[in-house]
Amino acid sequence: MREAQQTDRRAPFMPNKRAVFVRAVRYSIPVLLGYLAIGVAFGLLLVDAGYPWQLSLVMSVVMYAGAGQYSAVGLFSTGAGLMEAALVQFVVNARHMAYGLTMRKRFNMTGKLKYYLMFALTDETFALLSSLPAEPQDAQGGQDGQTETPEERAWFMFYVSLLDHGYWTVGSVIGAAAGSLIPFSMEGIGFALTALFIVLLIEQLYRIKKPLVFVVSAFIAVIATTVFPSKLSLLVGMAISLVVVQLVQNKKGVIYGKDSEFSG
Repeated sequence: MREAQQTDRRAPFMPNKRAVFVRAVRYSIPVLLGYLAIGVAFGLLLVDAGYPWQLSLVMSVVMYAGAGQYSAVGLFSTGAGLMEAALVQFVVNARHMAYGLTMRKRFNMTGKLKYYLMFALTDETFALLSSLPAEPQDAQGGQDGQTETPEERAWFMFYVSLLDHGYWTVGSVIGAAAGSLIPFSMEGIGFALTALFIVLLIEQLYRIKKPLVFVVSAFIAVIATTVFPSKLSLLVGMAISLVVVQLVQNKKGVIYGKDSEFSG
């Protein structure tokens, strides 16, 4: 009798988790294609700098910060001190504080999953998760048109984050292993991360169809790069962009529309 009750409680949810995982795979395909490429590039650069391929696995699992890992290779090579390396990593990854503040309401509804979601919130994962409708019941559950429950939304975000983490780790290990066996030319490899950002930007333009936010952010980024030192331009540009976008969207949801988390 007790086993039957347990089966009844789990039966409605367990099949949905599989369907949610399939949807997460489909949703994260753009990051799959990008992370494999730039992960391979990172692994190649790491091995080219004289480090063992196993370090790519450790860094990708524990550190998991694309731009941070790229900059770390340079810091390792130049013999930077601990404090200098920590400061550089703080500046490079400071934008994640803005990501976390933006996603805090969604993550607070995911229970214990929120701890991994906070850890795995990279630029690309943030781009995917922040594009979801703010309320799970308003989200379409894929091609079948079913709506999501809050539990399904939590697992969907977890699976997307976990898959992105796996894509990056696999790519970096493949690149490092290949670099340790086959000589490669490193010319142009560093542009791989920038190329991924461009691809994701185009993807979000098609998905959100509200170009004003991108135009405003791009204009502010150019100004910040011109006016501020390179180490501060990214952080200052993001801070100003967030403020300006919030001010603009408060006027009847001009930028994001009613379905967005930013629309109040």
